[in-house]
Amino acid sequence: MRTILIDCEGVTSASDFWQRYIDAANPQGASLFGRNLDAFWDAIEHGGPGCPGKVRLVFANSAGLAAVGVVSGSPLLDGLRRIADEATRMEIELA
Repeated sequence: MRTILIDCEGVTSASDFWQRYIDAANPQGASLFGRNLDAFWDAIEHGGPGCPGKVRLVFANSAGLAAVGVVSGSPLLDGLRRIADEATRMEIELA
C-alpha cells in the first residue's frame, strides 16, 4: 500500500490544510472536493470526490492543527482524530 505524507508544519488555516492535502494526495475529483471534514469522511469512507485511492495517509507535524479551527469552532485536529479512529477503509495516522 502506498503512503502519502501530508506535512502540516506551518498550517494556519483550514484552507491551507486542505490545499496541502490536495497537493500531496492528488485525489480523484479534487475540483469537486468540499474541503471540509464531512467531505473528507465521504472521500475516504465512501470514495467520494477527494478520494486518494487505496493509500495510507500520514499527517506529519499534526499537533499544530489543534490551533486551527473549523466552522463548528472545534479544532481541526479533533475532527481528524475522530475520522482516523472511525475510518474502516483507509489507514490514517496523525504524527
